[in-house]
Amino acid sequence: MRIAQVAPLIESVPPKHYGGTERIVSYLTEELVLAGHDVTLFASGDSVTEARLIASCERSLRKNERCKDPVAREVLLLDHVIEHVDEFDLIHFHTGYLHFPACRYLPVPHLTTLHGRLDIPDLVPVFDRFRNEPLISISNAQRKPLSWANWEATIYHGLPKDLFAFQPNQGDYLAFLGRISPEKRVDRAIEIAKRVSMPLKIAAKVDRVDRRYFKRDIEPLLSQSHVEWIGEISDQQKSEFLGNAYALLFPIDWPEPFGLVMIEAIACGTPVIAYDRGSVPEVMEDGVTGFIVKDVEDAAQAVNKVRNLSRSRCRGVFENRFAVSRMANDYVDVYKRLIDRDLKEPKTTRTDAFSRSFDRSARSQKNAKIRDTRSRVSDRFLS
Repeated sequence: MRIAQVAPLIESVPPKHYGGTERIVSYLTEELVLAGHDVTLFASGDSVTEARLIASCERSLRKNERCKDPVAREVLLLDHVIEHVDEFDLIHFHTGYLHFPACRYLPVPHLTTLHGRLDIPDLVPVFDRFRNEPLISISNAQRKPLSWANWEATIYHGLPKDLFAFQPNQGDYLAFLGRISPEKRVDRAIEIAKRVSMPLKIAAKVDRVDRRYFKRDIEPLLSQSHVEWIGEISDQQKSEFLGNAYALLFPIDWPEPFGLVMIEAIACGTPVIAYDRGSVPEVMEDGVTGFIVKDVEDAAQAVNKVRNLSRSRCRGVFENRFAVSRMANDYVDVYKRLIDRDLKEPKTTRTDAFSRSFDRSARSQKNAKIRDTRSRVSDRFLS
């Protein structure tokens, strides 16, 4: 199949540090290439892939201080996709919903994996207006606020089996890995570690939007003797950080769509202690890959029970349920279904509408170039 993967521009694919969505796009893209598919990746220019890369900007946007309006770059990204649309059998978007209006006129099958939270009232009219857009959820819990949307499947994330090394020996510290924000509740992790008298290592990023929260609510807690602040770490550092931990703390306070760090931890053999929110009951196997808890006291008791868990069983669950090959196969099944459905549907109207729109756009660009050339010639004569 000729497949387009369309990634957000906020991080490179794969990201250098934090970036769950872009990381999954990378794993999926490389696995599809390995399976023999003809894959084109639309992403930032600093992305690294075995697929053909089409970049609408030179650098990813999160740490690019020259980027003042990310939406402008996203518009260019979408236009690049439209420019190459006739080269694909299917287009797979990972860019939220900005592309929905254009999707009505695409002459090829397409789908969107939604990677974020959906319990936001502003999203209801958007998804109501675009009810026919084929969607993939990354957990069943994620889709609940929009249960009536056009869900094609739930496909859980997967990782390459060789990405994280299995560590059979139990570590002596608790780990927190992710993003510092009110919903991630690193303050809970600090309190849990304090109650069980264990060291806590925190590897996390702080986005601009969360800097005030970090300075006001979290930074004062980092001076405690049992807390070690590491900061943002790379993929290469994750395996050692997670693998050498006694357990990962995941004390979230929001409807987590998936929680990639949970399967990263069990890939190392490290159990997870997670609050019962969002996708956690779907991803976790309570009493096998860790424990699902309700509060700080419950979590503290769970820490004391972790020593009874098998790290090799944690790794086994990862290999059976969360390998990238399973994820890619699940997506290919959906791709085939959408392509087969498209072949059975009359698409003359949609194709003609797209052709007319694209022709108008091409003519407009050509005329703009002519006007620009004439203007420069005129300026030379007048100067």
